[in-house]
Amino acid sequence: MKPLDLHGKTALVTGGNRGIGAATVTALAAAGATVTYTARSARSLAEGPTGEGITGLVADATNRAATVALLSKGFDIVVNNAGIITPIGHIDSVSIDDWEQNIQINLISAFHVTQQAIIHRPATGVSVIHLSSGAARNAMEGWSAYCAGKAGLAMLTRSVHLEFADKGVRVFGFAPGVVDTGMQGSIRASKMNPVSQIPRENLAPADQPAHAIAWLATPEAAPYAGQEVDVRNPEFRAACGLPVLA
Repeated sequence: MKPLDLHGKTALVTGGNRGIGAATVTALAAAGATVTYTARSARSLAEGPTGEGITGLVADATNRAATVALLSKGFDIVVNNAGIITPIGHIDSVSIDDWEQNIQINLISAFHVTQQAIIHRPATGVSVIHLSSGAARNAMEGWSAYCAGKAGLAMLTRSVHLEFADKGVRVFGFAPGVVDTGMQGSIRASKMNPVSQIPRENLAPADQPAHAIAWLATPEAAPYAGQEVDVRNPEFRAACGLPVLA
């Protein structure tokens, strides 16, 4: 993976204490950015990444007052990573409260973070990267809430680009592929659809999508602004310096 230069940039990663979020925090810091990440509890924060230029905070992405206070600092890079897969189940069996919580976390909180990132953006602009998914385009059995939320997030990406592309805002939807994370453990346990049948040894490591996310925050990524990009796309992988897939 090619080296990246984000020295002098400030970054925020929501849900950055584990999985792709934690790997992204590490990748951004390795590229020279000063990184703040959030976790939902002190216990979760204790599991998160540490190191030079990295600060972890307890903050729930659905807490609107906390979001306003945090984003008012103004960040050069904002990664909307916080998300959940549950509830997993057929529509006639899932709780409306659980379904609503999924949309609240995966879509509404991402909107609010994005809104505040734009309002408080530095004079040089802001890059916003949404963690998207193939589920934004392809319905999956048992994932009605997750699919709906990610589809909404994809349209949010396009809307922000339409409204702010000429005002110093670059926004991307990024699908990381099937990665070895705790969320994938929940998916395997559900045995609900083909994704749950993928053996863990066939899952991708988190460092590759994390590198791609960090690359999206560089000027080189400008041609992809306003789009849904997939880490498995050969052209995109070549552009951001990831190895060719076998």
